[in-house]
Amino acid sequence: MPPELLSRRGALTALAGLGATALAACTTRTPPGSPGSPGSPAVSPAPAARTFGAEWEHHARTLMSWPSSAGIWGADLPDVQADIARLARAVAGFENVVLLAKPADRNQAQAAVGTDVEVVPIPTDDLWARDTAPVFVQEGGKPAGIDFGFNGWGGKQQHPNDSGVARAVLAEYRLPRVVAPLVAEGGALETDGGGTLLVTESSLVNDNRNPGKDRQRVEAELKTTLGVSTVIWLAGVRGEDITDAHVDCLVRYVAPGVVVLDKAFPGGPPDVWSRAGDQARGVLTEATDAAGRRLEVVDLPQPDPDRITGRGDAFVSSYANFYVANGAVFLPKFGDSAADDRAHGILAEHFPGREVVLVPIDAIAAGGGGIHCSTHDMPG
Repeated sequence: MPPELLSRRGALTALAGLGATALAACTTRTPPGSPGSPGSPAVSPAPAARTFGAEWEHHARTLMSWPSSAGIWGADLPDVQADIARLARAVAGFENVVLLAKPADRNQAQAAVGTDVEVVPIPTDDLWARDTAPVFVQEGGKPAGIDFGFNGWGGKQQHPNDSGVARAVLAEYRLPRVVAPLVAEGGALETDGGGTLLVTESSLVNDNRNPGKDRQRVEAELKTTLGVSTVIWLAGVRGEDITDAHVDCLVRYVAPGVVVLDKAFPGGPPDVWSRAGDQARGVLTEATDAAGRRLEVVDLPQPDPDRITGRGDAFVSSYANFYVANGAVFLPKFGDSAADDRAHGILAEHFPGREVVLVPIDAIAAGGGGIHCSTHDMPG
């Protein structure tokens, strides 16, 4: 595939040529680097009226994007479209789903998802709605959207349509647009809805997004922009995957004060990724959140790579990339029945009022992402 056509998926293939192994775009572990610190230094907080809600709060709708470029996905495009359509229909059983699609692709997308999903003609480049849609906050009790200036994960690819998705969505729903003072993606931000934010340093304190800004300045801007008061930093890893190690495949909140942490399948030789998991665990177990609590850390083990149904060097096998919808949690089904059942049980225990729905997404996962990467919640 020529460089000018590289997608999030394609760029991963290119990275594989530079090293021994291509890594998942939504990388599942954080390697050691500059050590993260529990909690964060005091800086000026955001206006009290602005809050960044947790994903388990009520949604008005879920936003998704329709993949349509054979230049990005090649022969895998039909399988990827089938995965997106299956996921959209599943979520639509619990809440409104809006699928963004190029105007020329509207009829094809509508036929794939059926009448329970609304297709809105907003041009997109690829399916990664988590990173391209606005990040929603409440301001004075009303929704607003943060436009974090999506730039192709630090200029690794050109995304002329995706860079305008946040603005277009906010115009479509007549919501206020807040232009962020820094560049970030939705997959880089994980909150408990109570003022705590989890992030990786590599995806934010990085000259490919925020040149010349140190961690203290990025933290201050995150606090002001999102209305959070505590930022817990994990180290992350630069340049080994296209996102520079988003947090949403590594650690997720399941309740205030409780996180699930991706855990590698046992038996592999110690490497940078297993050491990264140890680094993340060390930070999380020592950190305190905005309410002053120590976090409870629950392991969310990966499946056996020899038993999953999906394949590919960029395959993401993290159950942590789940999505919380109204009345349901959507979890990837990887085909290792024992691991799938175990992950289902862990999420069911922590979301007792919601149905846990396993959804096969092998084509999406082979492209370096997951269910959370493909969805974006709009509060309401």
